[in-house]
Amino acid sequence: MPMNPDAVGTKGEARVWSWDSRDALLYALGVGCGVSDPVGDELQFTTENTAGVDQAVLPTFCVLSGFNARGGSSAMSSAGKYDARMLVHGEQGIVLHRPIPVAGEISMVDEITGIYDKGKGAVVATKATAVLTSDGQPLFDTTSSVFITGEGDFGGDRGPSVKSNVAPDRAPDHSVTYQTRDDQALLYRLSGDRNPLHSDKQFSDVGGFPKPILHGLCTYGFTGRGLLSALCDNDPTRFNAMEGRFSSPVMPGEALTINMWTGEGESGTAIFQTLGGDGRVVLNNGGVSFS
Repeated sequence: MPMNPDAVGTKGEARVWSWDSRDALLYALGVGCGVSDPVGDELQFTTENTAGVDQAVLPTFCVLSGFNARGGSSAMSSAGKYDARMLVHGEQGIVLHRPIPVAGEISMVDEITGIYDKGKGAVVATKATAVLTSDGQPLFDTTSSVFITGEGDFGGDRGPSVKSNVAPDRAPDHSVTYQTRDDQALLYRLSGDRNPLHSDKQFSDVGGFPKPILHGLCTYGFTGRGLLSALCDNDPTRFNAMEGRFSSPVMPGEALTINMWTGEGESGTAIFQTLGGDGRVVLNNGGVSFS
């Protein structure tokens, strides 16, 4: 089932996603928010009627747009024919142009930015731009890549090989550990990603996993919480961008440790890694910018 390298540059149709206060609260709970975290208060993300506390939205909430936007076809429909069961999430990035409102609607258009031949599989990279429909101004951008096993060797460009955001060989400047719940995936899936790999053991058995695995974007959300807490004092207005590469599946019930190194580049940037409960790296080559 061949890929279509000529699809690079192809844009999808405009799709729309709207959300309300409840959606933002449910997402916050899905990525582990509670009353407080190791650094500060999280009630602004988990309640809408606490006295003296205005509800706020986690910056990583925007990743839900890829699953929930409706009304048109995605650019991925032009990438070629492939077995969707062989697709895994490779990388994810977000850029926030301003804080995400508690309720709103966006119009989003995605574009295929690269199709790469990795031999054993193909990588498809995309970028999506979202504008708030109430004023027509940019709200956020997302970037993503997926690896599709068995779709390589089509004679295409192998793509970039140099890894950015390499963690330095020293102790981190900040470290935050969160404990995920045994039912974390069942809670997170209510925000839009109903892939049975994360809920049905018959599907996870096919993939060789001992039980349904945690969504990669749930791990991403836990990581974003740690970065927001340690680097931005839980102030979403200070969180500008985040990117990382998924390197190992996570099981619900594992602890996640986010290690951060500041002072490795420009002011207001940091490199991060997220580790699973046994110390393996589950989210690598992480970079974040903040103010």
